[in-house]
Amino acid sequence: MIYCGTSGFSYDDWVGMYYPRGLPRKNWLSYYAQEFNALELNTTYYSLPDISVMESLVRKTGEGFLFSVKANQEMTHKRQAGQEVFKAFIKTLQPLIETNKLGCILAQFPYSFNQSAANLGYLQLFHEWIGGLPLVIEFRNAAWLNQETLTWMKERNIGFCCVDEPQLPRLLPPVAEVTSDIGYIRFHGRNAAKWWQHDEAWERYDYTYKPEELHEWLPRISLINRTAKNTFIFANNHWRSQAVDTIRQVRSMLDQLVL
Repeated sequence: MIYCGTSGFSYDDWVGMYYPRGLPRKNWLSYYAQEFNALELNTTYYSLPDISVMESLVRKTGEGFLFSVKANQEMTHKRQAGQEVFKAFIKTLQPLIETNKLGCILAQFPYSFNQSAANLGYLQLFHEWIGGLPLVIEFRNAAWLNQETLTWMKERNIGFCCVDEPQLPRLLPPVAEVTSDIGYIRFHGRNAAKWWQHDEAWERYDYTYKPEELHEWLPRISLINRTAKNTFIFANNHWRSQAVDTIRQVRSMLDQLVL
């Protein structure tokens, strides 16, 4: 099963480009869910919403719709809060868990998170503290891309996040790896000029994919889909709804394939 969507949905700059002008913000997710069957929820990275917010997400999406929920920054970037933040995070997810709408948790670690014994120890704790919920890890540092890491993840049924991003030193190359029941792909765009040097965070993801660039991924997606139980594909080049165009192109290409 392939699930396609975007990384986030609540962007003001999507109004008039994806969301019709005049459509109330409270109806944005319902509108989105009419077209896509999955969403990468990234607001949880910045703060943990009230359970009532998560219950609202459930109500606004239909049967079979799944969420990938991004781990909070305290869990992946700051890494000082200990197990208590994990307990709070899992509590927030209960409406998704209870309605079978939690596809997985995405733990995106920063480029500065190097491969080391200490950091591997933290990943061990992360896996333990997440309490058996489906987990996918995105590494930004290519040092983690080795057989030792992949074997470690396979032994624990932890998913590996494949990425399309600028080919800059020590960023991950485009690979097709599956280390759990979940296949996972994120399209970040290829804006090399703005990846490290930008004034606003969105500039990194300001990129419009050419069809031939997305076509490069079809063999990889096919391989991942044959190996994984569920495959999630998300577009994160979100500035001015470019992500919508990206994932529509990918979905159209996949519809023409026998996967």
